[in-house]
Amino acid sequence: MDAPRRHAETTAAELTLAATPIGNLGDLTDRVKAVLGQADIIAAEDTRSLHKLLHAAGVQFSGTVVSHHEHNEAESSKGLIEAVRQGKRVVFVPEAGMPAISDPGYRLTQEAIAAGVDVTVAPGASAAMTALVLSGLPTDRFAFEGFIPRKAGEKATALAALAAETRTLIFYESPHRTAETLKAMVQAFGLQRQAAVARELTKLHEEIARGTLAELIDWAESKTLKGEIVIVVGPAPAAAQATFDQALAQVRALVDAGERLKAATRQVGQDTGHSARELYNAALEDR
Repeated sequence: MDAPRRHAETTAAELTLAATPIGNLGDLTDRVKAVLGQADIIAAEDTRSLHKLLHAAGVQFSGTVVSHHEHNEAESSKGLIEAVRQGKRVVFVPEAGMPAISDPGYRLTQEAIAAGVDVTVAPGASAAMTALVLSGLPTDRFAFEGFIPRKAGEKATALAALAAETRTLIFYESPHRTAETLKAMVQAFGLQRQAAVARELTKLHEEIARGTLAELIDWAESKTLKGEIVIVVGPAPAAAQATFDQALAQVRALVDAGERLKAATRQVGQDTGHSARELYNAALEDR
């Protein structure tokens, strides 16, 4: 077990993961500004966005900027860790938000810890947490699912596995797939599941739509969505996590995605509390 460590300010020879604003420049903290100004090396997911941020925030920086993204993360991580070992102050920043949350940074963190390199975080804005708070849905227990699969079958399987989840769920999605994903969620979670869709968080045109999944489909199809999207889905009812019809719909989705009927009914039965035998017989009648 790693020994506990304290970080009041940036120290020499460590890796700092620094959050960047998700829209509003005012969310760039004084600590992150100081970390960026003191860095010997800033590894950025998008170097152009970084230079714009440094200029807009008035951060004076004389170190080196390097590119670090999902396509070069394996090789780049080695160089950054070696730089820390040589006494350099290295900072990684994503294009927007918290590093390693659906952004590069996880692998770098993992390898730095394995190499015995000191790692700390200068936190800041997070689209997932901002949307959760704005949604008005339960915040005491939640799960971040990030981006779900694009292909219909894989998406249906992923959502079916979450249908009985009693925690609030948080998803990222692109604007042009939002309506399609909401429809897939209806198939897995039911028309009346409470949810919210947030877009352009912290920006001038920030918008949050709340209602049932059915209502949100109408909302999404009534406009041309732009900007980054976060979908927040409320928990399944604790008393009856899924009706029999909803459980049967989950079985159908799993079978359509390639799962064997017997395995699908066993899995859904375990997740929802419904009889696997009754689900199996009902699914057979559909054929």
